[in-house]
Amino acid sequence: MSPAGPVLLTLADVTRVHGSDEVAVHALRGVGLEVRLGELVAVMGASGSGKSTLLNIAGGLDTPTAGSVVLDGTELTGLDQKARAALRRRSVGYVFQDLNLIPALTAVENVSLPRELDGVPLRTARSEAIAALAEVGLDPLADRFPEEMSGGQQQRVAIARALVGPRRLVLADEPTGALDSTTGEDIMRVLRARVDAGAAGLLVTHEPRFAAWADRTVFLRDGVVVDSTGGVHGPESLLAGAGER
Repeated sequence: MSPAGPVLLTLADVTRVHGSDEVAVHALRGVGLEVRLGELVAVMGASGSGKSTLLNIAGGLDTPTAGSVVLDGTELTGLDQKARAALRRRSVGYVFQDLNLIPALTAVENVSLPRELDGVPLRTARSEAIAALAEVGLDPLADRFPEEMSGGQQQRVAIARALVGPRRLVLADEPTGALDSTTGEDIMRVLRARVDAGAAGLLVTHEPRFAAWADRTVFLRDGVVVDSTGGVHGPESLLAGAGER
């Protein structure tokens, strides 16, 4: 794991309230978090603890009720919806458990689509998409449709789509939740490699063995950060231990 670099993402005293008055739900309560380039941070907590809300706010998909979110030097809460969308396309890649691949598009078309929507020429977007697919070991399947691939292969396409282009923040919401353990470890290796190459990563997971790939883990309970700690064991040592059982 490479040393962490400058801070890319800062959440300061972030609160998110859904609804109002007696039906108000406090999804986040004064959360503070920094993520640096070259750092993978795992977020853990029970269902309803605010993990996905934290991820959505970090990437500008949602806005906080109070507090500050700074991504790559830009204060997100000061941007309108159009400007936030432009920043997301340029700087943020998302990997979700629900892959959201477009069935009518091939793997390379799914991966290149965000770049094309951002105005990148078709030939350049396709070249970047092939490079991203190669990064996850799927460039030989570039012209296959999602239904022609396994679940693990589809997840790799979704990760390639998140990594394509010059994006420096990768947000992953339970990216291994629907995969078998071996494929899940392969996915974590890809995410770890991209972070080690200089990106910043924020991973929501409920499995300690996947959180062990992170440089540190943040624990949420009822919308509050209750602990933040570095991993005791490296990911490869965990794999070795799993193989002995």
